[in-house]
Amino acid sequence: MDVIATRKEKVIYRDGDIVIKEFSEKFPKSDILNEALNHARVEETGLPIPALRAVSVINGKWTISMDYIEGKTLEQIMEEDPDNIEKYMNDFVNLQLKVQSCKAPLLNKLKDKMNRKISSLGGQVDATIRYELHTRLDSMPSHNKLCHGDFNPSNIIIDNEGNPHIIDWSHATQGNASADAARTYLLFALRHKEFADMYLDTFCRKSDTAKQYVQQWLPIVAASQLVKKISGEDAFLKSWVDVVDYQ
Repeated sequence: MDVIATRKEKVIYRDGDIVIKEFSEKFPKSDILNEALNHARVEETGLPIPALRAVSVINGKWTISMDYIEGKTLEQIMEEDPDNIEKYMNDFVNLQLKVQSCKAPLLNKLKDKMNRKISSLGGQVDATIRYELHTRLDSMPSHNKLCHGDFNPSNIIIDNEGNPHIIDWSHATQGNASADAARTYLLFALRHKEFADMYLDTFCRKSDTAKQYVQQWLPIVAASQLVKKISGEDAFLKSWVDVVDYQ
């Protein structure tokens, strides 16, 4: 088996036509099973995603197996062909809107998940800001659109025929599409502010969404991502939490 990627507490292998995601012994079993269940529920929508093949224990470690997709990530393609970034961004947003047009009613609700995450930030965000974040989140409209939760070009594989395949559904929920767009904006902004602005302009134009509406989600989404404690992201995310002018 060939190692494709190494992540925190995960190793991803290729074994012929199958990809095997292997989790460390520390990774919660419930999270592994939930990821597989999310994937299966999204697969039932008919979206272009690799087919789930098995959830099993191999050499004492839990694994999730799915089809291997031969191709390049959209991130790689954008880096190799910067002159056509606008075209790729349009394709990227069209694919995200296709995702958000789907329903997966058995997935967890996005607002419930974010409320839990904000509540867990006791050591990172003070009680006053947490209260205001909960209040703002509760005031936002509750929708039931399919939200990927980590929609970015590295999670889209373009196969050799030019067809897209969306991977990594571990964070999938049902909720407000603009919250998912806010998450994508922050992911772009971590590395390329100009791409982030291009993305937000494109998403709002194609979805007929006011930019200010997506921006209202940014502090909430940034706060909910702080729970991951990813090195190098904390200061960036806190800066977005702190830009809120609370009344």
